Amino acid sequence: MQISIGSIFHFAFCIVVAVIPLSVLDLVPVRSGGTAADAMREAVDLARTVERLGYRRYWFAEHHGMAGIGSSAPEILIAHIAAATERIHVGSGGIMLPNHAPLRIAEVFHTLQALHPGRIDLGIGRAPGTDPATSRALRPFDAEQFPQQVQEMLALSARSFPADHPFGSVRVIPQDVPLPPIWVLASSGATAAFAGAMGLGYGFARHFSPAPPGPPIRAYREAFRPSAQFPKPHVILGVAAICADTEEEANFLATSTDLAWVRRNRGQLLPVPSPEEAAAYPYALEDRAVIEGNRARQFVGTPSAVAALIRQISEDVGADEAMVTTMIYDVGARRRSYELLAKAWICHS
Repeated sequence: MQISIGSIFHFAFCIVVAVIPLSVLDLVPVRSGGTAADAMREAVDLARTVERLGYRRYWFAEHHGMAGIGSSAPEILIAHIAAATERIHVGSGGIMLPNHAPLRIAEVFHTLQALHPGRIDLGIGRAPGTDPATSRALRPFDAEQFPQQVQEMLALSARSFPADHPFGSVRVIPQDVPLPPIWVLASSGATAAFAGAMGLGYGFARHFSPAPPGPPIRAYREAFRPSAQFPKPHVILGVAAICADTEEEANFLATSTDLAWVRRNRGQLLPVPSPEEAAAYPYALEDRAVIEGNRARQFVGTPSAVAALIRQISEDVGADEAMVTTMIYDVGARRRSYELLAKAWICHS
């Protein structure tokens, strides 16, 4: 096999321009006709695939009471996937801190850091990640206390409370490891300046947020103060994407999320439907607005088109990294979407 000088130059140029890393947000989609156990086995396979493809991180989000999402306990999935992979960073995108005592999250992520040093990320958010009834069953803290919870978790981890403080004698065990890098995750600008002032990372969930990401990201950068974990600001932009060899196929695959969002809008948190289910569904006139809103947040199409759109928005808002979530009913097509995107990301016109 002969490789021309021109081909080598072209490949090298493509590597140079691909400066923004890609990562994965896995919601562990449970398919119609499948099981949560299937979804978790598929997560292992996908994590190994994207690690091989060069994706930087593999994160799980905390959701409760949703039959189509199998990640109610991200800390368990993090341990499982980290043990099944070798290099990729594994973490939460995120742990919904108001659902938990700060000490408990500090203990969990100290433990994960001890098990997999240097490979764990801690993304935290302030939303409950569920419906009001399930939220009450979780007995959560008030979401307005989120900044105080973050500060408490950090102080417990570092044992920086004064000796006369009620928590002055509390130890986070294991105590010989630190908390992993922390990102504050949001779908609005509510916590952007707080994350910056604390010297934490910041993640914006564009994949489901109707709010534009630019203003909160600017607020984060303007408020940023360097810390030991983050000497400079770091922004992860969450995006939803579906790639296929043709635009027609990509749009066909995306009909599953069209129907999923219509059902979610009606309070029906069901498993991910197949495109065939979506084609047979009797959509009402008002459902079209829901579908249009969902499609406006997604990048759907050929690999080169999707890669160009993700790169453009990442550059426009000043993201340091793009985290891709892909909800496709067919397991092989979902894996293929990440493969196509990785190839196009390295080199596209």
